[in-house]
Amino acid sequence: MFKGLWRIILYMLIILSPLLVVNYLLPDILSKNRTIYEIGKNFGLTAFMILMLQPVLAGRFKWIEAPFGLDMLIRFHRNMAIFALCLLVLHPVLLAGGGIGWKLLIGIDLPWYIWVGKIVLVLLMVNVALSLFQKPLGIKFEKWRCYHDILAPSIFVLVFFHSWFAGQDLKNPPLKYVWPVIPMVALGLLFYHRIFRPLILACKPYRVLKVKQETRDVWTITLVPPAGTKKVYDYFPGQFHFITFHRGRNLPEEEHHWTISSSPTEPGIITSTIKSLGDFTSTIGKTRTGDTATVHGPFGRFSYMNHPHEKDLVFIAGGIGVTPLRSMLRHMNDIESEKSVLFIYANSDENNIVFRKELHEIANSNYPRLSLVHVLENPPGNWSGETGLLDREKLERLCKNKLKNAAFYVCGPPGLVETVIANLKDLGVPDKRIHLEIFSFIG
Repeated sequence: MFKGLWRIILYMLIILSPLLVVNYLLPDILSKNRTIYEIGKNFGLTAFMILMLQPVLAGRFKWIEAPFGLDMLIRFHRNMAIFALCLLVLHPVLLAGGGIGWKLLIGIDLPWYIWVGKIVLVLLMVNVALSLFQKPLGIKFEKWRCYHDILAPSIFVLVFFHSWFAGQDLKNPPLKYVWPVIPMVALGLLFYHRIFRPLILACKPYRVLKVKQETRDVWTITLVPPAGTKKVYDYFPGQFHFITFHRGRNLPEEEHHWTISSSPTEPGIITSTIKSLGDFTSTIGKTRTGDTATVHGPFGRFSYMNHPHEKDLVFIAGGIGVTPLRSMLRHMNDIESEKSVLFIYANSDENNIVFRKELHEIANSNYPRLSLVHVLENPPGNWSGETGLLDREKLERLCKNKLKNAAFYVCGPPGLVETVIANLKDLGVPDKRIHLEIFSFIG
């Protein structure tokens, strides 16, 4: 908790540092201007710093991500972009109302650097809109990321030129020495994240050892570490990583994030279990032994090892959401953990149960003390287990002895997760005992 807190404090101090310099180290400039004008100027300075720190939030730097989880960090990254946009929309309005005049907003005969500021505002609006409405607009993730990778550095460069030539405060020390360096650092971090680091990782590719079909449309890909390396990177059960498969054969080469379905106790290998959901994943079954892959990880905090005080656990999964829970259960089994786990696993039918045999083997062992409950929406005629959807009635009945004390780990399709979370809260389970990871918008 403390590590996360000091990172937040540092982030806020960096964002507000130009305001401290302008308003406290340069008080003579402040005294000559109106309050509304000063607020508008401060909004612009703050928005500039927020934008320049965006590559830090989205750059997958583990010392930043570790206390929060990458899913939370990326959502914060998105929300801060929206906040910066709001500040930049208000920036010229307050400057105009604070003494510059409304020509700033509606005039045509304006200095070139003012027009650059207007262009920055439009580009940021487009970038935010594409990010928020990527799916409704039908834009594939790779195409959206291409747009994002073009717009982001363009915004960094243009917003610097606008601020440098429009802001008189920036001509005074120490800002005149620091200000040009800030966008250089931001661009450097962005290029490192999107270009340099992938090239470095590609020099030491993992190799596909085995491709196993689990169900009709689910495959487990087993990877071994780069040549000359005996072990994979350290990770907690339940974490995820990014993989780019290099397969040739005219197959697409895209980076995607997948949960690590293996356990750290399985030496020399790492696996991801992937469901064919269309586009790139529809080709996952064409992956062959000997193919190579660039792997970047681990990320995320969806692991029981981050909460060692929890002894009584409830795992709830739908479909391919079983993967991080399988990783955790395999780890518990291998280390002979005596935790108590109720695992409720929902699927459309019997043929879609992933890891069915292994889950029953773990349930029949002593470690952990696992109770396994399958819920099938379309059961066969001889099915004697739970049927239908995983609704509130089932949750209350199956978890009646767990609601007051157990920790709940939920993973699956968005609809199932939203329903389960809403029902758990309605049944009195507090947020602090509900763990989940939201994988949307992880860039």
